[in-house]
Amino acid sequence: MPGAKQGKPSDKAPRSRGVKPAAPRPGAPQASARVSNTTPGSSLADRARDIARILIAHYPDARCMLDHKNPFQLLVATILAAQCTDERVNTVTPALFARFPTPGSMASAGIEELEGLIRSTGFYHNKAKSIKGAAEALTRRFPKHFPDRMEDLLSLPGVGRKTANVILGVCFATPAIIVDTHVRRVVQRLGLVTDDDPDRIETALARLVPEGTRTAFSHAVTFHGRACCAARKPDHDACPVRALCDSRDT
Repeated sequence: MPGAKQGKPSDKAPRSRGVKPAAPRPGAPQASARVSNTTPGSSLADRARDIARILIAHYPDARCMLDHKNPFQLLVATILAAQCTDERVNTVTPALFARFPTPGSMASAGIEELEGLIRSTGFYHNKAKSIKGAAEALTRRFPKHFPDRMEDLLSLPGVGRKTANVILGVCFATPAIIVDTHVRRVVQRLGLVTDDDPDRIETALARLVPEGTRTAFSHAVTFHGRACCAARKPDHDACPVRALCDSRDT
């Protein structure tokens, strides 16, 4: 939702309470993704719909945790979040956006000043180049409106499918599968996908998760990955989808 400022993330799970597969959106990657032994319309698709329904209900507060006031700020924050926590990004962006609030002002920024402002997010040389390049492209090619199509977003420096899907899903209410590290880990453990490539995971999940719930599903899975399905030791006993999980007994 453009203009909405998101709250800070929490290590604790949000409060608990307690779908016919759609074709992938035009522009989705066409790589042949491997889906766990079955195809949409079979038991795997039914299980994916059940998992989506349960997780969305279990994490009603799941949302993008990057603070932002508009699509431009979310784009910059998402680029900065690569290999960095949302918490760290949210401590950096207030000063960054106070100094450079618009694409035009950021496009005119000195690269060394940008690097200094974002240094603590890591990989700051490449990130500064990306956010400045994206700002320049927005100023030059989209001076009157922020792009709201996948192909236009992917044409911006530093923007891949994950960043584009975050913007489309959060700011433009476009159904989006957002594959971050938590989503990749959780859906593999659940047995919904066997691929490790994010684009192929996106394609596979788009075949299984109903279009209208894709963005909510992505946020709920990310929250679940943080709160319960940790990388080192998942909490199977507390898992709301334990009965549907392929790794519950491992």
